Amino acid sequence: MQDNHSKNVDSTSNEAPNDKTAPKTKSKTHKHRADKHIWGIYIALCIISIVELYSASSREIAYSTTMGVYEPIVRHISTLLLGFVVILVMQRIHFKHYFKLSRTFVVLSVIMMVYVLINGDIINGARRSFTLFGFMVQPSEFLKLSAVLLIAYVMSQYQINKGISTKGVVICGVSIIVFCGLLFNQGLTNTILLLAVSMSMMFVGGVELKKFFLMILCYIVAGAGAFAYKYMASENETEAVEASTTTVQIAGENGPKEIEIKSADKGEKEAGGRFETWIKRIERYANDSIPKYKHPITAENRQEMYSYMAQANGGLFGVFPGNSRETARLPLANIDYIYAIIIEDMGYIGGMFVLFLYLWLLARAGAIATRCRGAFPALLVMGPAVMISFQALFHMAIVTGVFPVSGQPLPLISKGGSSIIITSIAFGLMLSVSKHAVRTSGKKKDFKAEIEQLPEGARGDNPIQI
Repeated sequence: MQDNHSKNVDSTSNEAPNDKTAPKTKSKTHKHRADKHIWGIYIALCIISIVELYSASSREIAYSTTMGVYEPIVRHISTLLLGFVVILVMQRIHFKHYFKLSRTFVVLSVIMMVYVLINGDIINGARRSFTLFGFMVQPSEFLKLSAVLLIAYVMSQYQINKGISTKGVVICGVSIIVFCGLLFNQGLTNTILLLAVSMSMMFVGGVELKKFFLMILCYIVAGAGAFAYKYMASENETEAVEASTTTVQIAGENGPKEIEIKSADKGEKEAGGRFETWIKRIERYANDSIPKYKHPITAENRQEMYSYMAQANGGLFGVFPGNSRETARLPLANIDYIYAIIIEDMGYIGGMFVLFLYLWLLARAGAIATRCRGAFPALLVMGPAVMISFQALFHMAIVTGVFPVSGQPLPLISKGGSSIIITSIAFGLMLSVSKHAVRTSGKKKDFKAEIEQLPEGARGDNPIQI
């Protein structure tokens, strides 16, 4: 009996280590998890977005009718939840599937841009959006991400020993010029942002310096040509408006009275006025020798002036969310000027924290990219991070007066359905790469296994790897 009992004890003692080691072995098979840093940045931005959108929506709340004061924030939270679902789905999909899907996404984005240029809704003097199933869609947001996917796709296919082949550089350069041509009529800032993102990706991706600077020269020539064409078109529209003006007489209290009637198309006048607005803003920015606090508030500068007042009111620590003084009179406070409200509510310390989150995202994506063996996953994680970070920097520069005034939402914080969804897709791409392409060990067999999972055209070496 004692022998049997001892045998049972021995058997149980032998099984215990096996049971303990089983979970460890299983955990090794699940070695890849989505990056916690990126998830933390996303959640932090969402929390800030909800708080600040509620604080910056007083102008909308005043005209809200269906749900009262909660209508704007409920719509915004619903969009964030949809974006959250998109991220959860995308991070579970292996990044190799995005190699082929990128072509489809690019084609659809271009089709939407062409459609909106022909039959889109006019907003602020330009055709920017269209309505689909009751939702407003802005194809410009899709086009920016398309540029990132296209560059990652092309540069992973046209790699040579000295970087990227001439054919690959030409394809990227021509595609970006076409994209910029589609964006140019909608806004100058989006066009510049697209150029900055594309050039950064190509520089990081290993394009030779001589090819890189030659491409910049081509961009400058194309941009100068676009400005010249737009200027001449604006002059022709002005002449058409003047030519179509007729004088008629109507009865007045003191006899016949003459009035002018302009028969020019409204869309054309608004388009021409949009370009003139760009020029005026650039001229005002370049010739601004008077201190900003001495400027009188006019219809042309009221956005930037109220934005400066909000930032000054915030001081170092802010007035706390919900106590904003300038929200009620700052146009587009919850979209184009949300960073001014953040500084007013959270102070310059809060504004610096938001800036740190975007820079942290860029740095984290760079760290992930260096741990990828292939070029496609490395560029797929770097591209979206560059796009989000650059857009955030552009927004902050405009709000603080570093750049001329132009509309640019703050990624994941500003109100906007298309912007939030596209930013969520960008986060999903980064998380997918961090989950499926990054290894804790740097063994060659792990690198080989990763490369074998990719399609034939995406197996080029990572130019970012150190």
